[in-house]
Order: sequence, then C-alpha cells, then structure tokens
Amino acid sequence: MSAAEWTIISLSLKVSVVAVLVTLPVSYGLAWVIARRRFPGRMLLDALVHLPLVLPPVVTGWLLLILLGRGGAIGGWLYETFGITLVFNWTGAAVAAGVMALPLMVRAMRLSIEAVDRRLVGAARTLGASPLRAFLTITLPLSLPGIAAGAMLGFARSLGEFGATITFAANIEGETRTLPLAIYSQLQVPGSEHAVARLAVIAIVLSLGALLASEWLVRRSQGTRAHVL
Repeated sequence: MSAAEWTIISLSLKVSVVAVLVTLPVSYGLAWVIARRRFPGRMLLDALVHLPLVLPPVVTGWLLLILLGRGGAIGGWLYETFGITLVFNWTGAAVAAGVMALPLMVRAMRLSIEAVDRRLVGAARTLGASPLRAFLTITLPLSLPGIAAGAMLGFARSLGEFGATITFAANIEGETRTLPLAIYSQLQVPGSEHAVARLAVIAIVLSLGALLASEWLVRRSQGTRAHVL
C-alpha cells in the first residue's frame, strides 16, 4: 500500500473515532430521555433523532452547511468568537459522520436502557439512594454493553459515511478524503481498479469487525441481564 492510502486509512479512523466520542454523551442523553421520560413532543423528538436515517445524506450535509458553515447561525458564531471553522476540514467530516451515526447509537442505547428493570432502580431509591446514585449504580452499569454496542455501530456507520461528508466537508485530499470518498475518487481514474479493490477490502474488514463486536456486546448484554434477574 502507498503512503497516500495509509493517510486515507488513518484519517478515516481518526474521523470515525472522534465522531463516536463526540456523539456518545449526546446519544446516551437522548436515549435516556426517550426511554425513561414521558412528555409532550416525545414522539417528535424520537422522529427528529432518527431523521438522518431516512433523509438523503446530501440533504443532511446541506443542513449542516446552513447551520455550521461560516455564514450559518452556529458556524458564524463559532468562527467570529473562537476562530473555529468546521466546514471543509477533518473536524467537519467528523461532525457529519457523527450526525449520521447518531440514530443508530441512540437506538442501541435506548434498547439497552429500556431493558434495565425499573424495579431495581425503585429498590435502590427505597434504600435511600438519590436519583443520581441510582442511575450511576444501576442504570448506567447495566446499560454499558448497549452503550458499547451503540459505539461500535456508530463507528461502522462513520467509516461508511459519504453523502453528508462530501457535501459539508468536501473531498479534499489529506484533509477530508476518507475511505468512501477515496474509493469514489479512484473510481473516476482509469486503470485504478487495484487501488479501489484494496480500499474496498479494508473498508469491508473494518466495518465487519465493528459489526461483529457490536453483536458480541449485545449478546453479552443479554447474558448479563439474565444473570442479574
């Protein structure tokens, strides 16, 4: 493999890891609210969280441009206040990947939280535990395998993100050209079949590994809950 291909792989891993790390607390917070709270607008919130799954990724990227571009409401404030520019750099690619991974992460975490028996939390409360302590000692530990599974799914989704990334962060060599964008670029070059094949195999191996890890964590979570109950 060439140095350029190693750069693409390392950039893809960096973007995917950062996307998952940044999205993880937001995903868990949304999953907990949807799973444990009943309030007007809960169904709308759930629908908005899952909207990136059904929207064309290009539309998601366009919305990110409107919000986070230099002329956007949030992006303009970030640039003028902190000098931060998200568009057309690797951090923007991580943001786009994180937004696209969010629904899968929230769903996996929500199912894990819903599987935690509320009676265990209630028992902890009757023994004098505060809501925060009950959450930290009951809900969070029992939902950890689901959190890890959601993170693995988010990582796999981030690795494969294309449409929102190319719209929001562009396809800049060495800066935002992740594996999917590199494969797309190589497909435009005559005689680059071997390079495409190498990158495609790497993408398949990484994504398959993340999916297998996610499935193993889900099974472990089921076994842990069965043992506790």
